Amino acid sequence: MIRFGRLALFPLLLAAAACQPKPQPVAVVPTEIDFLLVDKSDRTLAAYLDGKLIKTYENIGFGDAPAGHKQFEGDERTPEGRYTIDARNPNSAYHLSLRISYPNAEDRAFAESLGRSPGGDIFIHGQPNSLPVGRIPGDWTDGCIAVSNAEIEELWNAVPNGTPIEIRP
Repeated sequence: MIRFGRLALFPLLLAAAACQPKPQPVAVVPTEIDFLLVDKSDRTLAAYLDGKLIKTYENIGFGDAPAGHKQFEGDERTPEGRYTIDARNPNSAYHLSLRISYPNAEDRAFAESLGRSPGGDIFIHGQPNSLPVGRIPGDWTDGCIAVSNAEIEELWNAVPNGTPIEIRP
């Protein structure tokens, strides 16, 4: 039997450690969020706590006509501006959903000045319940913000009602 001293094993241990794969960063799952920032041009939703970025969700989907601010019911646009998360729907047709407080007073006044309805029921939501698995790519909602089912579950658990959300062009 061959016996090795501790010092003789040290180079072997270093060589074995060098062959091990480097640990990958663990995804941060938010536990509490106090501000959401959506950037339509970058297709991101950023979640913040106390001014610090907690997590960014990428490749989010919007309404069928994503450019510009929502002005009227049926225009297929996603609103732009400052709103709040004001309700949640656990029985949504889109997995889970968090309602955005669109329209605000300015949105209503603009639409009404032209004799139109501003629309409403704008949500951050997951994928359609009828979709067996996966994610619909691109812009497909009627003005909502679409994320994956796993992402809406994270947001559902971390974002309380009353959380401010800013949606930028």
